[in-house]
Amino acid sequence: MNNSPGWASPGSAPSDEPDRGDRDQPDPTPAPDGEKPSAPPQWSTQQPPAGTWSTRAGVPGPRGRATSGVGAGGQVPGGPPWGGGWAPVPPAPKPGVVPLRPLSIGEILDGALSTLRVHWRTVLGISLVIAVVAQVATTAVTKLWFPDTGRAPVLRGESTEAVTKAFRDLGRTLLGSGITSLIGLLATILTTGLLTMIVSRAVLGRPVAAGEAWRDARPQLPRLCGLLFLLMLLLTAVITVATIPGGIVIAVGSAPAGFALGSLGLLVGGAVAIWLWVRFSLAPPALMLEKQGVLASMRRSAKLVRGSWWRVLGIQLLTYLLVGIITFIVQIPVTLIAFIIDGDSLLSWMNGTANATGWTVLTVLGIGAVISSALTFPLSAGVTALLYMDQRIRRESLDLELAHAAGLTGYDTPVPTGNVPSQATPATDVPTAPPTDN
Repeated sequence: MNNSPGWASPGSAPSDEPDRGDRDQPDPTPAPDGEKPSAPPQWSTQQPPAGTWSTRAGVPGPRGRATSGVGAGGQVPGGPPWGGGWAPVPPAPKPGVVPLRPLSIGEILDGALSTLRVHWRTVLGISLVIAVVAQVATTAVTKLWFPDTGRAPVLRGESTEAVTKAFRDLGRTLLGSGITSLIGLLATILTTGLLTMIVSRAVLGRPVAAGEAWRDARPQLPRLCGLLFLLMLLLTAVITVATIPGGIVIAVGSAPAGFALGSLGLLVGGAVAIWLWVRFSLAPPALMLEKQGVLASMRRSAKLVRGSWWRVLGIQLLTYLLVGIITFIVQIPVTLIAFIIDGDSLLSWMNGTANATGWTVLTVLGIGAVISSALTFPLSAGVTALLYMDQRIRRESLDLELAHAAGLTGYDTPVPTGNVPSQATPATDVPTAPPTDN
């Protein structure tokens, strides 16, 4: 059946509507000489000229944004050449490293790398300084705590003296590992805070100096330390509580059942820890950019992640995979260089009997760690900050506030001529306050 009011495709079947017949088809009977041919039934005698149909100017697009207006000659910019079609939505404004709209995974990763590329002096300067200080401290602790080999203590013999020495070495190993982990955590906290402020400026297309990033981040750094310590404590407590039943069963004398129960508890605790880690993964940028407290930032992260848990998990895992690949690419040649300089045999490095705490080895490995950290810190911090902004764009229309902060005029308002938004005086700061919960 053909419901077109005045047009039918060639070869289409006649309409089967009653009392309609072929009224939609032009009359094939030629008109007598000297007479004006009559218009087809239901057609107007005055048809508009071809190619001059147009849409109404400034038709609002999604969320109130103007799509485009009518150009010269009644032509819709970007529309079909014959007119009469809706013009496509113009691309979102991009004042900085990412467009101001919901972002894809590739755009988030590209935005983090673009921040490193555009502001490389500031980003690499901050990352390199922090990585050097942290690695020097880590190298010194490793040398002082493990002066001989750095291998894990091994129990040889069954005498009381051997057992005591093994436990003493184990305690030193755990203490040294705890100190180096604390140093790495402090370095991560500092770089996350500073680089988050840089990424927030890079989204608006503004330059930012290291001193400005430090002034903006410094008031929130103690809270950021408290947040990361609380998250570590929470995740550790979840895994510990899940494995306690297995330890109790082993203590009462049933080792196989206790081992099985402990393994199950470890799997369950690990799953819960991963769920909590993803749920609160956006708390650091929420704390830094919204100037909130520890618990308030955790609640904000939980709200932003709700409904997008799998997406956030996938992006974070992809980021850690890229970080691991970069670290692997840097550390493999550095380790080979350290092996060649130190003169140990390849077999001794493979079976773990080589001296791993000599100054030569530690220095070369430290240089590799500094290089990998200077490259991976901006990537991980940038992805987390952009993922936070993306979730707020999707849920709270943060892109409108960012456009206003970037000085874009005519954004989210219908414009009659489809002009490109112009630059105005930039706002003084990035909007940080979240919308009021209902």
